[in-house]
Amino acid sequence: MLRALEIRDMLIIDRLDLAFQPGLNVLTGETGAGKSILLDSLGFVLGWRGRAELVRSGADQGEVTAVFELPSGHAAFDVLEEAGLPVCDELILRRVNTADGRKTGWINDRRVSGEVLRRLSETLVELHGQHDDRGLLDPKGHRAILDAFGVPQDMLDRTRDAWTNRAAARKGLAEARAALEAVQAQEDFLRHSVAELDKLAPQPGEEAELDTRRRMMQAAEKIREDIAQASTALGYDGAEGAMSGALRWLEGAADKAEGRLDAPIGALVRAMAELDEAARGVADCLDALEFDPNDLDTTEERLFALRGLARKHGVQPDDLADHAATLTRQLEALDAGAARIDTWERAVRDADAAYDKAAQALTAARKAAATRLDAAVASELAPLKMERAVFLTEIATSGAGPEGTDAVQFTVATNPGAPSGPLNKIASGGELSRFLLALKVCLSEQQGSGVTMIFDEIDRGVGGATANAVGRRLLALSEGGQVLVVTHSPQVAALGGHHWRVEKRVTGDMTTSTVIPLGANDREAEIARMLAGDTVTDEARAAARALLAG
Repeated sequence: MLRALEIRDMLIIDRLDLAFQPGLNVLTGETGAGKSILLDSLGFVLGWRGRAELVRSGADQGEVTAVFELPSGHAAFDVLEEAGLPVCDELILRRVNTADGRKTGWINDRRVSGEVLRRLSETLVELHGQHDDRGLLDPKGHRAILDAFGVPQDMLDRTRDAWTNRAAARKGLAEARAALEAVQAQEDFLRHSVAELDKLAPQPGEEAELDTRRRMMQAAEKIREDIAQASTALGYDGAEGAMSGALRWLEGAADKAEGRLDAPIGALVRAMAELDEAARGVADCLDALEFDPNDLDTTEERLFALRGLARKHGVQPDDLADHAATLTRQLEALDAGAARIDTWERAVRDADAAYDKAAQALTAARKAAATRLDAAVASELAPLKMERAVFLTEIATSGAGPEGTDAVQFTVATNPGAPSGPLNKIASGGELSRFLLALKVCLSEQQGSGVTMIFDEIDRGVGGATANAVGRRLLALSEGGQVLVVTHSPQVAALGGHHWRVEKRVTGDMTTSTVIPLGANDREAEIARMLAGDTVTDEARAAARALLAG
């Protein structure tokens, strides 16, 4: 509930500190005293869109602070968490408006946007009055109001789940059809490409291996002749034969050389061993360079085929195998596409049937709830001197959605036989106020607690017993919660648990508005003024005492 409201330099308010209480809080005062400015200031700190010029003339900026006390589990906690703000049981909202029009808001000293303030305000405050287009008068919210009044939550949940499943099935069918159409458009290409790739059967790393073999075979033709001549030079007709002859000659003369040939002979033996190793290596190389010319043609043909397919499909040669697998899967999807679409079409039919069943059950529940709500409002209208008026909740068919297929609108007929119409277009000012109050009384138990309800001159155009009935219902709404009423009705004001008078004062050339909390004697005087006007008589004072005594 709203605990405190501090206003600085807003319109004709220079400084104002208000401490509101649980129960029924009433604000009274003469017309033009500034009661609407209080609501404008509260709406400003809550992020509501209102007047463009709010800063008091001559001030650099205006500022409003509102303090709310939240019970455990209050709906505001979800908004705070979603906005990434700390959650606590005291909420301090502050908003500043500079003279040049810039607006800045804070929640518990954390800077926030006006949108966050507006979303939070929906959980904190309800404003009702003849010009209320945010609450009960807005047809866009009537379905949710009816659901909160008398539709089981599990029916709403089943309809939302059925809608989600229906949407998922339709999306799956659309995607399956789109995928099949995309594959069908290139069916000939896929079948040809898969056959071509299967026939070639490319392997990762094959292109590099083929390229190496090809270059070796191309080089072999150029170097083999030189290597063969080297092999001959190293053989028996060349170096090997000469060295062998030299070794025989030296070994024959060694006995007579008295050891002088031992070292040369040893060196020659080692050299012949190295020569033999070199000759074997050259021979092995010659063997390796032996190839069938057809092998070169075959290698080049496959290498060129791999590279050609790679270019054709826009991939690297080593990726051809994976690409072939991808195309094969697409072809398999094409072959299985019709069966998959049949499966999705059955899923859509089942989901449509489930949604239709849930939506029809929800419609039946809404119609039953509408009958109960209409009867409840009718019972409230009689004490408000509108027993001949008719309140009717109309339910029409609209487009399907997660909340079902119903469009809900509250309509009224103020006199028997008169045509019914939208609540905010048929009723007069006083009638509209009473319709709204009756509807709010019927909805209060279902809509929970923790919300401050504000009624702005909802009693306009009524008096006497009707005004007393309005006050009694406002008092009932305030039990266990908080109601703020801006009123010109002494019958309503007398029922308030806490009373403030709004006054306008002129000091020099400066006009300001202030709010004064009233004690028992002051309340009697204020209610007497409301009864009598400018001249308060003894009879008016006596009537005021009688109203306060109940």
